[in-house]
Amino acid sequence: MKYAPIDSILFIKNRKKLLERLTPNSLAIFLSNDEMPRSGDGVYPFRQNPDLFYLSGIDQERVALILYPDCPNPAYREALFIRKTNAHIAVWEGHKYTIEEAAQASGIQNIYWEDELEVALPALMAYCNNVYININENDRATPQVPSRDIRFAQQLKQSYPGHNFKRLGPIMQNLRSVKEPEELSLTRKACEITRDAFLRVLKFIKPGIAEYEIEAEIIHEFIRQRATGHAYAPIIASGKNACVLHYNENNKILRDGDLVLMDFGAEYANYAADLTRTVPANGRFSVRQKEVYNACLNIQKAGIDLFNTSLSLVEYNNEIGKITESELIRIGLLDKVQVANQNPKFPLYKKYFMHGAGHFLGIDVHDVGPRYDKIQYGNLFTIEPGIYIPEEDIGIRIENNIHVSPNGNIDLMHDIPSSIEEIEDIMNS
Repeated sequence: MKYAPIDSILFIKNRKKLLERLTPNSLAIFLSNDEMPRSGDGVYPFRQNPDLFYLSGIDQERVALILYPDCPNPAYREALFIRKTNAHIAVWEGHKYTIEEAAQASGIQNIYWEDELEVALPALMAYCNNVYININENDRATPQVPSRDIRFAQQLKQSYPGHNFKRLGPIMQNLRSVKEPEELSLTRKACEITRDAFLRVLKFIKPGIAEYEIEAEIIHEFIRQRATGHAYAPIIASGKNACVLHYNENNKILRDGDLVLMDFGAEYANYAADLTRTVPANGRFSVRQKEVYNACLNIQKAGIDLFNTSLSLVEYNNEIGKITESELIRIGLLDKVQVANQNPKFPLYKKYFMHGAGHFLGIDVHDVGPRYDKIQYGNLFTIEPGIYIPEEDIGIRIENNIHVSPNGNIDLMHDIPSSIEEIEDIMNS
């Protein structure tokens, strides 16, 4: 890993919170992600299962975590199984966790080699009544390939049909959505690296360069500061491309007069930052670009103030819609009378702002969280209104990362320029 070591106190706290939510005499099992084949004998870069990382801090393939607080054998009440290394693996793949290193990273004292799980599991299953299985229950996920978690859950149910199987997904969603101070510290680091990358490209952007050159400047800054890399595929979209929400070809040449929408974020210690800024390719916004940009910025500022624990994320999005309507009327994109007579199920503003105003953020960039429950203190969200006008070659989105605190909403990206004056001053300095 490129990132600095994380104090195991974070993972100890996370496990304690989970154990408090398990029913008596229950076994919970977490597995590392698959090593995903790419082609030939190549594999994609490994990315740890976020729930396993959240509970253990172990960032390596072929790992299993067992939590069984009522186990009659104390050696398996909290146990970690890791890949056994050897001289051959050391030569071809590099260093893997030793038992001592895994204990230090996780705060778990009972560390075993992975092949010992096959021996231990039948004995553990003989004593527990309930088995908590962990599968990806992110409500935005549409997986087409059965994961290691799915395959293991199917195997367990077939081998132990008499047990009571329970879901870890809802528990983990609630736990992960409320951030510990250590998690916020890691996210702040990801945001700081993202800020520096944005400042770097602000001084680099000009007509005639390619979108991919901007992407190259960003990843340079990320890696230079020990980020793993991009938290998600970066969007560097100029001109009409900015009206394609998930555009990531990043292969067009910037033209004089274009706007450039950049949606990117660093991943540091598996925690994501998620930034969007829109800037003029030539360093100066046109009159119309300013008008639309300031409307989008007004929506975002109001949205940051609006975030509170009386709303769910769904209700919050509805409130943002009302603010958006007002701004779009003001800049001439919507008619006040037509808005008053619109079908509320199909609001007119959706023509120009068709996505949600924000999402949970954390170990996943689209992190898990209960979107229909009320917002909680400790939640971390993006706030990202957009206005897209393809017929004018204008696509604008502005996105910051907001921590909901009892002392007021905290913008983790408050020091990343977003006003027209700040952006133009830096680009022309």
